[in-house]
Amino acid sequence: MNAAAPALDPALLTREVGSFVIDSREVISGSVFFALSQPEYRNNGFNGEFEDSTSYVPAAFEKGAAVCVVREDRFEEHKDDLGQYRDRLIFVDDVIAGFQQLAHGVYLEWKKPVVAITGSAGKTTAKELTAHVLSSDGRKVLRNIKNYNNGLGHPLTVLKLAADKSYDLAVLEMGMSTPMNEIARLCRITPPDVAVELNVLPVHVEHLGSIENVARAKAELVEGMKDGGTAVLNADDERVAAMRSLSKGRTITFGIESDADVRAENIRFERFGETRFTLNIRGETCDINFPLDGRHNVLNALAAAAVGHSFGMAPSAIAEALSTVTAPPQRGEVLHFKAAFTVINDSYNSNPDALLSMVKTLVDGGKAAGRKIVVAGEMLELGADEEQIHRETGEKIAHSGIDLLIGVRGMASKMIEGAQTGGLSSAEFVSDSDVAAELIARTVRDGDVILVKGSRGVRTEKVVEKLLETFELGEKAD
Repeated sequence: MNAAAPALDPALLTREVGSFVIDSREVISGSVFFALSQPEYRNNGFNGEFEDSTSYVPAAFEKGAAVCVVREDRFEEHKDDLGQYRDRLIFVDDVIAGFQQLAHGVYLEWKKPVVAITGSAGKTTAKELTAHVLSSDGRKVLRNIKNYNNGLGHPLTVLKLAADKSYDLAVLEMGMSTPMNEIARLCRITPPDVAVELNVLPVHVEHLGSIENVARAKAELVEGMKDGGTAVLNADDERVAAMRSLSKGRTITFGIESDADVRAENIRFERFGETRFTLNIRGETCDINFPLDGRHNVLNALAAAAVGHSFGMAPSAIAEALSTVTAPPQRGEVLHFKAAFTVINDSYNSNPDALLSMVKTLVDGGKAAGRKIVVAGEMLELGADEEQIHRETGEKIAHSGIDLLIGVRGMASKMIEGAQTGGLSSAEFVSDSDVAAELIARTVRDGDVILVKGSRGVRTEKVVEKLLETFELGEKAD
């Protein structure tokens, strides 16, 4: 990447940097503001149309920015407004690339281990579990906040190290949604010492064309790991298991069905928010009372355990840490209401495997429930087979033993058709999450257990928000 500052005030070279920001509203005294524009977004795999932040450069300086980074062609377009600030501007040919290169430089100065996690589902939960396990052993762990797992969120996280180099390691999720080598780009910022592959599912097929292309994109994480590092692979997923050949060091496998290095055995679902299993790490076993629900979350726990093992943690210490985790927001939260109904809030994201896993959790744990209700939003970015996938998922739900299925928005109508074909008469389609929220709030009964699950774009969390507005939470069950 080319960078130039032909008129930069020399005094700025010794000024202390307050922060690195891409949002002018977050500028503080001494900030370096990176003014993003549509060409950078397009070049770096971001879909959609985005605002040109070059127009906010004057406001950034008014708020105390020390320097702003802009494209030279954008400067020429805004020269009347920006000319007076020329001695405080750095020109680059791609602002996002410059932002990422800066983050890489900060990482090189830090020189400590990076654990990188990817997968079609479960990245954030696995990241949180892994960070929890590693921090329980006394390490200070940097992690992405929220789902900052793309070409902007990732460097924003890494740049925190410029202000605080005392972190012992970083646990960073890496996401992708296009065929533009997004994970490879993130690996160039922070090459992983430990590369964790959770799963390959038919998510983002709309943009990548096939599940095989999704697998190739996810494999960029193992390809981008450091020489002599560790690949942590889900042995239950054949596409992930095949990535062993790409490992540049040792490989640790995890799984439930397979003969993996790190396994879960004797899994027992006791009640919502309580899953018991035996953790087996290469023959050494410990029992765990795990506070999250669903087979997919057990696999996330195994991934975290495998990472802990790669850092030399004892199985007993790993088991103790996994017994004290809490569900991240909207990812399996169990809410007990005083009106004697229960909600499983898993509304952050959805795909067929995770939905069916949580439906099984609902059925297994809701044997004494008045009604077992599933509110399921349409699943996005499934590609050309989305109708068939929704219909087949609905049929499987119909045979699961639930009492009522509410499908929310778009392709969820096909899920309802599939459920009705499968023999579930109590299956209803609604146009959006607001309608679903009103319906549930109006009809919920004493003893109901409700699973709320949906892709981010569907906003099924509105159902939970409506219930929290309408009813009072009870005490958490012992």
